Amino acid sequence: MTIKAIAINPEKPQQFIEIQVEKPTPGEYDLLVDVKAASVNPVDTKVHKGAQKNGLQHPRILGWDASGVVVEVGSKVSGFKPGDEVYYAGDITRPGSNTTQQLIDARITGHKPTSLDWAESAAIPLTALTAWEGLFDRLQLDKAEEGKTLLIVGGAGGVGSLAIPFAKLHSKVKVIATASRPDSVQWCKDRGADLVINYHDMPGELEKQGLKQVDYIFCLNDTDGHWDAMAKLIAPQGHICTIVENEKPLEMNELKLKSAALHFEFMYTRSMYTTPDIARQGEILDATAKLLDAGKVSSSLSKTLHGLSVETLSEAHRLVLEGHMRGKVVMVY
Repeated sequence: MTIKAIAINPEKPQQFIEIQVEKPTPGEYDLLVDVKAASVNPVDTKVHKGAQKNGLQHPRILGWDASGVVVEVGSKVSGFKPGDEVYYAGDITRPGSNTTQQLIDARITGHKPTSLDWAESAAIPLTALTAWEGLFDRLQLDKAEEGKTLLIVGGAGGVGSLAIPFAKLHSKVKVIATASRPDSVQWCKDRGADLVINYHDMPGELEKQGLKQVDYIFCLNDTDGHWDAMAKLIAPQGHICTIVENEKPLEMNELKLKSAALHFEFMYTRSMYTTPDIARQGEILDATAKLLDAGKVSSSLSKTLHGLSVETLSEAHRLVLEGHMRGKVVMVY
């Protein structure tokens, strides 16, 4: 039996093609999922860009964020059964969710929020895991004392849309987000930001508010472009976490003098290396689902496309590449 997928065309890597692949068989920890919706993230466009640069031998199926229904379970799976509704961010080393059926490790899978539809649910996992891990595994924000300050660079994007409420719900810090357009500023405020500043001059904007430094920085876009400002703003013994790889060497002298820490957050680390705490991702997704169902956090879905096709996937990538999305774009199959 074969299933439908949309993949990168190895002959013309700038394009996508529709292909038929063999229905996959679950490994011992796997779920086979009927995919109902998938969102497109910057990681999708980066992997596509890499394929265009380096070439491909075979078609590659992108897409990691997804929601769907469990069809089969592996021999060592616990906590899931056929018919369960799930959501997950996937594993960058395996075929993605731009397909009708997909294998996913049960340990990095969560039970879908009951209050959200397929599209709203598919908009959540990757950004929720990135936000949660960055804030609490890397920055240890839940242990921060009252009166400390967090600056989120890129508050209106997919990760920022969840990092703001997560920080408000699970820490005592004052949350400052960056945004530039009026609608983005309001988006951040609606999600709980205590203060929103323009990212074009973060030191100047903060100084207007009587702040010369911040204790924590969570950088969600353009590490290179914001580096000088972040190095200036981080407090002595403060912490910076970034999810964006730098393209040039970072000047570390100011951080060294301040004994400040730099952390990297890559959501796929646990699944890539099968870390001993790999199941933590499933726990985070289940905790996020409870927050969503309780109305304490809202989905960051902002645009829905319909159908699994070359046309819808191309349009979703175009929207992400434009760089002006508030929240997430999702394809419903």
